Amino acid sequence: MPKGIEIRDAHFPGRAPIDAYGNGGFRFADMSHRGSLLCLPSGVHGWDLTEGEALTAESLARVLDEAGAIEVLLVGTGKEIRPLPQAVKAVLKARGIASDPMSTGAAVRTYNVMLAESRAVAAALIAV
Repeated sequence: MPKGIEIRDAHFPGRAPIDAYGNGGFRFADMSHRGSLLCLPSGVHGWDLTEGEALTAESLARVLDEAGAIEVLLVGTGKEIRPLPQAVKAVLKARGIASDPMSTGAAVRTYNVMLAESRAVAAALIAV
């Protein structure tokens, strides 16, 4: 039996508003996380994407896995608004998900409002 520290993917099994963002991470549910996040119906997951990295359908695989429970995906693209690649928009649309790119700060605020309204929302938030 192996001993030592077990490294697991960061995951909070619930929906939680984002309390704060900045300094390369986020605070939610009395916890903090360094790096980017996917806020999905299945919970809040660590996301291995950094500002400036290309957004691909593969990087959103976890979002696509939960497509039936998501109507809107807010994409926090970092400090600046960056358009989503056409291929990514097409894959999301084919799964019935509307996508809305915006700065990460705007995406956090919009996500919190839509979550409070019990909307079928998810967020892909690149850390700033």
